[in-house]
Amino acid sequence: MENALYMNDSYLKEFEAAVESVKDDRFVVLDKTAFYPTGGGQPNDTGSIICDGKEYPVIYVGKFSDKISHEVGKPGLNAGDKVIGRIDWGRRYKHMRMHTAAHLVSSIFHNKLSALITGNQIDEDKTRIDFSMENFDKDKIIEYIGLANELVRRDIPVKTYYLPREEAMKISGVVKLAGALPPNIQTLRIVEIPGVDIQADGGTHVKSLSEIGTIEFVKAENKGKDNRRVYYSVK
Repeated sequence: MENALYMNDSYLKEFEAAVESVKDDRFVVLDKTAFYPTGGGQPNDTGSIICDGKEYPVIYVGKFSDKISHEVGKPGLNAGDKVIGRIDWGRRYKHMRMHTAAHLVSSIFHNKLSALITGNQIDEDKTRIDFSMENFDKDKIIEYIGLANELVRRDIPVKTYYLPREEAMKISGVVKLAGALPPNIQTLRIVEIPGVDIQADGGTHVKSLSEIGTIEFVKAENKGKDNRRVYYSVK
């Protein structure tokens, strides 16, 4: 999506835009936006939209019919308004660190056990990943978190770029989520940690692994046949 500014710059905290439409005085579509909409296990950004000196809190962002919609906390915005968007950077940056950590952890589980992700939910306090794993071995899970931290300390850069779907799907392990990507997506955004992991992904990420900090194991749960849930935080 060309109007999704976060796809090319996860560090963009403020941007100028124009209001395309407003529904029910609170659902606002902009011609471009840096606000990340809920999706892929990553929560939406929050922040504010400023117009003529007035601030409209952004309390939810979602994607509907390929349009990113911003739910604001009060009425007053109209189609054609020129606005400034400001991201709650503390929330966004924590999600970026958590998300890149998720790629590290999932790559290790995939390489060691051929485990696929069957579900995930990023949050500011802790993140969970559900893996398709035959055996529940807490010690092994803790060991793999330790391996992820060894990679963090190597401070490997994180690259993002785009590939045609046909070319991207030739890369082994480029899709680690259980189930195929939607068939209508013809160009895939790739997030690569060179020598470690490469995945098709539309979320926000840090530029270098050292920004993650330390990945801390929180707990692990057995969620039934071949389904293991792992919780971690970043400090």
